Amino acid sequence: MIKLFYNMNNIIILFSLFIIFSCAKKDDIKKNRPNILFIMSDDHAYQAISAYNKKLIYTPNIDRIAKDGALFENACVTNSICAPSRATILTGKHSHINGKIDNRSPFDTTQITFPQLFQNAGYQTAMYGKLHFGNNPKGVDDFMILPGQGHYVNPDFITNNGDTTITGYVTDIITDLTLDWLENKRDKDKPFLMMYLHKAPHRPWWPSPDKFKEFANKEFPIPKTLFDDYKNRGLAAKSAEMNLLNDLRYGHDSKIRPEVLKSMGDIKPFVQPYDWGGSDGFSTSYVRFNEDQKAHYDPVIDSINVWFKNNWSQLTEKQKMEWKYQRYMQDYLGCISSVDENVGRVLDYLEKNKLDENTIVIYTSDQGFYLGEHGWFDKRFIYDESFKTPLLISWKNKIKPGIKISKMVQNLDFAQTFLDAANISQPQDMQGESLMPLLLGQEENWTRDAVYYHYYEYPAVHMVKRHYGIITEKYKLVHFYYDIDEWELYDRHADPMEMRNVYNEPSYNETVTKLRLQLSELRVQYKDSRDLDLYYIDNYFHN
Repeated sequence: MIKLFYNMNNIIILFSLFIIFSCAKKDDIKKNRPNILFIMSDDHAYQAISAYNKKLIYTPNIDRIAKDGALFENACVTNSICAPSRATILTGKHSHINGKIDNRSPFDTTQITFPQLFQNAGYQTAMYGKLHFGNNPKGVDDFMILPGQGHYVNPDFITNNGDTTITGYVTDIITDLTLDWLENKRDKDKPFLMMYLHKAPHRPWWPSPDKFKEFANKEFPIPKTLFDDYKNRGLAAKSAEMNLLNDLRYGHDSKIRPEVLKSMGDIKPFVQPYDWGGSDGFSTSYVRFNEDQKAHYDPVIDSINVWFKNNWSQLTEKQKMEWKYQRYMQDYLGCISSVDENVGRVLDYLEKNKLDENTIVIYTSDQGFYLGEHGWFDKRFIYDESFKTPLLISWKNKIKPGIKISKMVQNLDFAQTFLDAANISQPQDMQGESLMPLLLGQEENWTRDAVYYHYYEYPAVHMVKRHYGIITEKYKLVHFYYDIDEWELYDRHADPMEMRNVYNEPSYNETVTKLRLQLSELRVQYKDSRDLDLYYIDNYFHN
């Protein structure tokens, strides 16, 4: 009896120790879950980050993320347009699954977003900046988001407690709000998910007053393909309406005042059939400026207009194209310079408060952007400048500093990557793959060798035709459809600027056959079909 009692006591003690150890282990796991700082800008071309390309601008703060972690050389999107890209990021699903196939179609609000999963797992969640669709983001404890595109100067915000307007420059304001949350609203006992989302550098490009003045005097190298004639491409490239000379607005984009345009009778203020909301294009943003703000902007605007009025009629078509390119780059890159400085403010805060010790920092854009390549601005195409997006990720003592990853990855993968890093269960219907094997040096566990792309928004602004395709590290196969039926194949190694469609060249016949089969398999894998696509088209035009 004494022996039995002794054994029972031992069992009770061991069982109690097991419970205590298990609880301690769970608390330790919970305590050490990483914070997630997700930084995303809007339309930020990878070419405009010096970690990718040093020819246009120096971005030392964004580069810090690459220096401390990983730079992805083949990061891309599933659908190169703002709201659909964001819906894909939030859900980890392609556009045809989450409902947001274009900027107009409704998002399927029954979809589970990754912030909801983080919130349910005990994370404190916040979102500041540009969401682009929906006024009440799910799974977010605290938010201040721009309505729609938002404004660069004196922006309006939607909040938990009603709408408000804040005086100042939007990139600085979004950063101020983010830093205030980190300092004053964050629960120090919880891990956090912070979505820090910039409006810049989305069109129309208004830099801060100091950047506007600084960059207006800069000159940038001309892209090799600025005067592309698309002779080796199909109808889609030839018919797109995003040419810098023909489709960039004088007022809305180049900052030429309406009275100057009216005084030059041969210049049309409108060069596109749509209206961005201002009676003259120029005033859309400018009318928001107070008198003090106008006093800072006006001297630069006036100098641009004086030059334009005195010189424009004497320029050749080639010189006009080059002038429009320079004006575009001055404002676009001026916006990015502010983004970089503000990213630096947040990174400095993390370091000063030792939050960098266990915070995953991600910098990306909702898609790429044309900076004069092929004569274009904007995005939408499967061609590289639009399709590829910057992606830089750091995680101190986890990701080896300075690594470069060439594997094909997509914004489809972000949700599952974050969930994997935080040890949160992933829904079975998510369609991406966690990037953690690539980030942690376990490339042998990465199985994907191709990605799938599908663009829907046509007919619409910029008139980029609907298309879908498959992309590997070496090849890109594209099918343009709806009102045409054209195939294109690009050899990404032999023709990195994508100037020659080799689909019909006999030497590529075997490659075409293989890729068309693989593309069909991907469409089945991701549950995309032509019938479903035509259903969306019919509903788009008849409702």
